[in-house]
Amino acid sequence: MFDIGFSELLVIAVVALVVLGPERLPKAARFAGLWVRRARNQWDSVKQELERELHADEIKRQFREAQDSVRDTEAQLRASGEAVRREAEQMRGQVQRHDDAPNAADEPVMTGPAPGSPASVAQHVVAAEPEPEPAEPRDAMAPPGIDGQAPRDPPPSTPEAPR
Repeated sequence: MFDIGFSELLVIAVVALVVLGPERLPKAARFAGLWVRRARNQWDSVKQELERELHADEIKRQFREAQDSVRDTEAQLRASGEAVRREAEQMRGQVQRHDDAPNAADEPVMTGPAPGSPASVAQHVVAAEPEPEPAEPRDAMAPPGIDGQAPRDPPPSTPEAPR
C-alpha cells in the first residue's frame, strides 16, 4: 500500500528514539502496534462481509435464473400438452365422423400389399424346389473332384474279409 522500505523505517525509529526517549519508546511502540492491529482486523472484517454479500448475491442470481428456466420449461410443456390435446381431439373427431359414415360398412377393406407392387409380386413367386440329396453319402476322406464335388468315379470297393 505505502512504498516504505527498510531504510525509511530505520530513520523513523531513530527519530522516535530521539524525540520520545528510551523510557517512553517501548510504550509508544506497543500503543502503535495495538492501533495497527485493530485497523487490520477491521479491514479484514469489512472485506469478509463484502465477500459474504457478494456470494449471497451470486446465489440469489443463480436461484432466479433457475426459477426462470423452470418457468420457461413449464410454459413449453404446457404449450406442447395443449397441442397434443388439440391433436387428440381432432383425431377423435375424425374417427367419430368416419364411424358415423353410412357407407363405412359397405366398402370392402383391402388388406395386404397393393396390386402390382413388388410385395404383391413377391407373394406369387414360387420358390425353387430343393435339390435332391445324393443317394449315396459322400466319403469324407475322398478327395473332391475338379468341380469340388465327390469324384465322378467311385473308388473301387474292397471286399470285406470274414471275421
